Amino acid sequence: MTQIFFREIKRLKTLLLEQGEAVEEQVKLAKQALLDVDVKLAKEVIANDDVIDQREVDLQEECFKLLALHQPVAVDLRFLVAVLKFNNDLERIADLAGNVAKRTIKMKELGDTDLVYDFSEMAAIARQMLHQAMAALVDIDAEATADVFSMEKSLNRLHKANSNTIRQGLIKSPERAESLVHQLVISRNMERIGDLATNLAEEVIYVARGEIVRHTDSPL
Repeated sequence: MTQIFFREIKRLKTLLLEQGEAVEEQVKLAKQALLDVDVKLAKEVIANDDVIDQREVDLQEECFKLLALHQPVAVDLRFLVAVLKFNNDLERIADLAGNVAKRTIKMKELGDTDLVYDFSEMAAIARQMLHQAMAALVDIDAEATADVFSMEKSLNRLHKANSNTIRQGLIKSPERAESLVHQLVISRNMERIGDLATNLAEEVIYVARGEIVRHTDSPL
């Protein structure tokens, strides 16, 4: 491949990492908005989604251009394919953060914002998973994804416990049903962010080793 291609790949990686940082910030802000019941901050998260959507489109176009002009093979082709998947999953994570912000606003309007589970812990794990996956991408380091898979199990356990807590709450306090349903969706959103961060980690392994590990029990 030419030096021009390698410069374009480097630039593409920079753009992807910038998108990852922006999405990670969205998760952080959505968490803070919910914990502080900050409607203004929640609206900021929702507004930021337009910028992330445009970046997603721009990154996709850059990938298609490189594929068409340079027709890469082997690891370079795997990287570009993975970038397309990374790009899509990051946009979906941003959407989930935006949904948490929307639910925060709805709970505020209801006047029932008391959380029945530790949302802070869930959000911290989900955000760390995203951070670890993006860090692994920097050096295309498959081994650096190990913690992502272990954290996913913790996040899934928390969501299951949250679901049980909310079911019990619906029985004991049916008057809180609408708020509790919002909280259940928020927990599910955090679990989905973790799932998508795991997808990112799997793509790093694909780029580094050429292995598709989506359907294996132990990726590493």
